[in-house]
Amino acid sequence: MAETEMSNVASLGYFAIDAKEGVPVSIPGRGQRLGLSSLLQALRRNILSVWPKHAYERDVLGFKLMQQRYIVCNSADSVRRVFLSEHENYDRKSPQMRHALEPLLGDGLFVSDGALWQARRALCAPAFEPDLMQGFATVMTEEAGRLADQWQALKPGSAVHMLEEMARLTARIIGRTVFGDETSDAEAARVVRGFSDYQREIEQSGLADTLGLPALGWLSNPLRRYRARKAAQMVQDVIDHIIQRHRSGSEGGRFTLLSQLLKHGEDNGGGCPVSANAARNEAIVMFMAGHETTANSLAWCWYLLGHSPRAAAKLHAELDEVLGGRAPSLEDVPRLHYTRAVFEEALRLYPPIPILSRQARQDDVVNGRQVSKDTIILVVPWLLHRHKAHWEKPDHFIPERFLPDQPRPDKFIYLPFSVGRRVCLGLRFGMVEGILCLATLAQRFTAEVEKDHKVEIECRLTLRPHQGLPMRLSPRRAA
Repeated sequence: MAETEMSNVASLGYFAIDAKEGVPVSIPGRGQRLGLSSLLQALRRNILSVWPKHAYERDVLGFKLMQQRYIVCNSADSVRRVFLSEHENYDRKSPQMRHALEPLLGDGLFVSDGALWQARRALCAPAFEPDLMQGFATVMTEEAGRLADQWQALKPGSAVHMLEEMARLTARIIGRTVFGDETSDAEAARVVRGFSDYQREIEQSGLADTLGLPALGWLSNPLRRYRARKAAQMVQDVIDHIIQRHRSGSEGGRFTLLSQLLKHGEDNGGGCPVSANAARNEAIVMFMAGHETTANSLAWCWYLLGHSPRAAAKLHAELDEVLGGRAPSLEDVPRLHYTRAVFEEALRLYPPIPILSRQARQDDVVNGRQVSKDTIILVVPWLLHRHKAHWEKPDHFIPERFLPDQPRPDKFIYLPFSVGRRVCLGLRFGMVEGILCLATLAQRFTAEVEKDHKVEIECRLTLRPHQGLPMRLSPRRAA
C-alpha cells in the first residue's frame, strides 16, 4: 500500500479502518454531574444524554432520586444475575416502563410478569418455531424485492424517508408472516405513524415513578395523555381489522401466531390462558416488536453504510460474489458473513431497545451492592455496547468485529434482543429479516443522507433517528 494510503488507515489489531471516516453519530458521556432539575429535564429530552463518562467504564452504578433507588448493571456478572440466575426476583418491569406501555399493549408480554407472562410466552412461542423460517424468509425477500422495484421506478437521486420506508417494509413482512395477513401499504403506514406519535407523546419519566413519590401521580400533561391514547387507538384499529379478516377465514386456515392466539381467545373457559382482549394485546405486542425494532436497525444500517464507503464496498463485494444479481434466500444467510456483521454492528451501536428496566421484588446483593425491595434495576445496552473494557474503539463502526473468525462477544454484554428468560422470542426471525432485507436492497442501491440533514439520536421507547432519515438513492451496478 502506498505511503499516502497508509496515512489514512488506523490499524486496529485484526483489521483496519479508514481514519477519514470518523465516528458515527453518538451521544458523549457527560463530564459533570447534573443537578436534580437539570437531570429531570434531560431525562425527558433524551435519557441517553444523562450518563456520565464513567458509566462507560464501571461495572455497576448506584444512585438515588429522592425516594427511588436505582442500580445500573454494567457487567456480564451483574446482568447474568438479574436476567438469569435470580430472574424470579427481577421479572417485573419498572413502573416507568409499565405505565409507558400499558395504554398501547395492555397486559401483553412486554408488560406482564410472573405466571401470566409464562403462560403467554408459552402460547406465543410456537409461532416462531424454526421449521416456519423457510416460509418467513420467502416473504421477507419478496417484500424487500417489491420495495426495491418501487425504488427502481424512481428517478436516480430521488429522496426517500428511509426510516419510514424500512418501517413499512417490516410492517408488511410481519403482517404476512406472523399474522398470515395481506396487510396493505396504507395499514402499514398507519401503524408506523401511530407508533411514532405514541412514542412522542407518552410519558416515560413521570415524576411519581422516577422520584418514588406516588403523591405526584397527578402531575402529568392531559393533552399529551389524550394524544397518546389517540395514537394507540390508531395502532389498535389496524390490528382489529387484521383480526376481523382472520375471523372471516381469509387466512386460508394455515397456522400463524394470530390463529394460535384466537384459538385460545374465543372464550376463556376450560383453562385457556387468554381472553379475546388479551389475544389482541399479544397481537399488538408481536406486531410492534416484529416491525419497529428491525425497521430502526435497518435504517441505522443505511446511515452507517453511507458513513463508511469502506464497509459499503466490502458489503457490495460480498453480495455480488454470493448472489450474483439474484434474490437472496434462507440458504444464503450462512454465507452472507459481512452482511450479517454490518447488521450486528448496527445493533451494537444503536440497540433497538437501549434501556431494559426491572424492579426488585425482594432484597438482594448485586456485585457487592445492596439492592432493597422495589429498587429499579437498569440494564442499559447503550452503555454495555460501548463499554471501554469490552470493545476496542467502541464508538466506531467496525463490522469486522462480528466476522466468523473473531470471538463472539459475551451474550451478557452484547444483548440487542435482551438475554436470559425474557430474551426476544423473535430473535432468529429478526436476524434473518435484517440480513435478507439488507442483502436484497443493498445489492441494488446505495443511499446517502441528505446534505442539509443532521442525523441525531432519539431515545424514546426505542432508539431511532430523530426526525427520520432523509436519504438519496442511487441504483448500483454489480461489479
